[in-house]
Amino acid sequence: MRHRAGPARAAVPAMTGCPFSYSPSSVVLMLAAGDETETRSVRINYIRRGTGKPLLLVHGLGSSWHTWQGVLAPLAAQRAVVAIDLPGFGKSPPLDGEVTMRAMADAVAQFLDEHDLLGTDAVGSSVGARLVLELARRGELVGVAIPLAPSGFWSGWERHAFRLASCLAMRMARLLHATPLPLRRHGWSRALSLSFFSSELGRLPERLLLDEMRALASAESFALLLQDMVRGEALQGAAAGRMASPVVIGWGRLDRICLPSQAERARAQFPDARLHWFENCGHYPHWDTPAETARLILEATE
Repeated sequence: MRHRAGPARAAVPAMTGCPFSYSPSSVVLMLAAGDETETRSVRINYIRRGTGKPLLLVHGLGSSWHTWQGVLAPLAAQRAVVAIDLPGFGKSPPLDGEVTMRAMADAVAQFLDEHDLLGTDAVGSSVGARLVLELARRGELVGVAIPLAPSGFWSGWERHAFRLASCLAMRMARLLHATPLPLRRHGWSRALSLSFFSSELGRLPERLLLDEMRALASAESFALLLQDMVRGEALQGAAAGRMASPVVIGWGRLDRICLPSQAERARAQFPDARLHWFENCGHYPHWDTPAETARLILEATE
């Protein structure tokens, strides 16, 4: 039997010592859920855009909801988009207790439950894609699942390559974050920290890249979550016929973080999934091919 701790309570800007900034499009909810033996609080920052059928967006490691800027407008034109900051990223404070993929999935599941979003179609990027797959595997938490380049389908040295690339990006972002803004605006500085994520870095908007560097530099849960990803529980799959809703996996042909060869392993672990290839695309399809990405999401969730 599930015990609920009452309705969500919206935090207000006047709250003493509140570590968040607020705007009409950025609201932090204080969510409480627990049972007789434990009460655990989860705070998740999110934005809403558009109206219609709900659609959840979950960012990747070291990122924030800002990573979806290139696809927000076309998605919000037809869906009620909810884009979150995972705990310990963006404007969401870290989880209390351990920081693991399982705990992150539990936090997102709680968010969906408290906001009457259970069964919502969900899109994830990289680590967020792995979380979306986990929620889909558990059953009835999300509707159609669209993981874009999900992490965790590596073999041998590939997990260490993922860790190295992620750490280099984070360290360069933190180093550059301490430099004057004019330096951060130079193409070479953005290339140093973000080149692993995109094959079209030179064409991307400056605001998007600066927001991503800022998120990487300030991600409190980066190291702990990365450690759990490469050393913790292995990603579990689902046998044929076990998925309650469709799964569409997207992968870039030029992905240098989650290599294209990992896509077939993903299909093997989730045989019910359909695989969509993005040509001339790196790790972030929503950056390199935003129009195609938005079209895939809208068609898959019709």
